[in-house]
Amino acid sequence: MTKFILPPLPYSFGALEPYIDAQTMEIHHDRHHATYVEKLNHALEKHTELQSKTVQELLLSLDKLPAEIKTEVRNNGGGHLNHSMFWLMLKQNGGKMPQGKVYDAIKKDFNNFEAFKVEFNAKAKSVFGSGWAWLVINKDGKLEITATHNQDNPIEKNMQPILGLDVWEHAYYLKYQNKRPDYINAWWNVINWEQVEENYDNILG
Repeated sequence: MTKFILPPLPYSFGALEPYIDAQTMEIHHDRHHATYVEKLNHALEKHTELQSKTVQELLLSLDKLPAEIKTEVRNNGGGHLNHSMFWLMLKQNGGKMPQGKVYDAIKKDFNNFEAFKVEFNAKAKSVFGSGWAWLVINKDGKLEITATHNQDNPIEKNMQPILGLDVWEHAYYLKYQNKRPDYINAWWNVINWEQVEENYDNILG
């Protein structure tokens, strides 16, 4: 069986201080993400016909999966995919504004960066309970801000994410408690816009 593995963080647990604390990063990566990987592998143990598929392929064929593992794959496969992307979208001393094609696309589709930021913050704050806020490329090739519940990913709605923010409480509660807006505002200081640019190029070329 080809097993999914937990990708290492590309930086130390404390690299994103003071915006995201080291203890949160350690628990988030080593426990939460690790659990998604473990449970995804467990769900596939008895289904050899699915073991060669990527997590994206599994999530895009949920309606074809055996009923007994569909929910496990959706939740844990989504958790694995979302977090694998999320770690790369963060970095120490992240830029507060993008450059290049992403910046040009934001200006085109949201008029200016500040308008984009206001809309993204509002979407992230509006997620009820657990979920994610995303900047995606929609089916028309334009940028769009959307949200998903739990560990769902925009690819399930034919949208390609290039930037995402985890707003589950486990992503911020130790430092920010119930102050999600403070966490959202802090996150802008650790965005890896170079990775976002790479994600954009990989989708649109």
